[in-house]
Amino acid sequence: MKSLVFLLLVFFLVGCTHRPPDPVAHSAPPKACLHQDQADTSSTSGQITSDTDGEYIDEEFSSLSEEVTKETVQVRDPIAPWNHLMFRVNDRLYFWILKPLEDRYVAVVPRPIRNSLFNFFHNLDTPVRVVSCALQGRGQETGAEFAKFMLNSTVGILGFRDPAKKYPKLNPKDDEDLGQVLGSYHVGNGFYIVLPIIGPSTARDFVGTLGHILLNPITYINPVEASLGVSGIKSVNKNSFTYQDYESFKKASLDPYTAFRNAYIQHREKELKE
Repeated sequence: MKSLVFLLLVFFLVGCTHRPPDPVAHSAPPKACLHQDQADTSSTSGQITSDTDGEYIDEEFSSLSEEVTKETVQVRDPIAPWNHLMFRVNDRLYFWILKPLEDRYVAVVPRPIRNSLFNFFHNLDTPVRVVSCALQGRGQETGAEFAKFMLNSTVGILGFRDPAKKYPKLNPKDDEDLGQVLGSYHVGNGFYIVLPIIGPSTARDFVGTLGHILLNPITYINPVEASLGVSGIKSVNKNSFTYQDYESFKKASLDPYTAFRNAYIQHREKELKE
């Protein structure tokens, strides 16, 4: 019984990393979880970037208000009753579990340590970005991602530091993920779905998320409990930078379910065009 409880808890934490796509108990926007990677660079489906003071901002959330005012791309929502239910479940998980957990984590772990952990895990996600760029025939970005990995893994001490950020050519503007790869081959969104814990997605992005799992080195850590534990730490640390943005976006929405759905779809369409 204790093992089951442990696995459920860690699964919750793991789900909060997603896509980039994505990372949070998520009924929230862009990708996989409330907040997608990156402290000093960006993540698989969203970007958290450093401003001039070294503070990190989630570009997904900073552009949400703009996104929802644009003409909405129509994506079928044939399982709306399920999606509404999961939206409410994820919303409760955010307030009951994620927010208290993140509040405590932020209070205990200094920001410089959280930044270093973020850099480390973002560096580990390099295979996803390299394969995604290569499958789209983006040779320059593929080489840049690989060179960035080599520099950060050596000079950056296993990726805990990010010396590559000093070189613009080693930092492609947008992180690529496997959902974008499918989109580049004209695979449609399919239908909209809100996944338990993971949050907003589409049929296409869900397939991309499965590919992300297969390319993620953490997946192959043994035993499985250790793999889930490391993924949980990654999710909690990543979401610690922006988890409160979920509440702000929700409060600003007259119809949160529709607002989050439209913001997610529009954000993904923007990523595909770029």
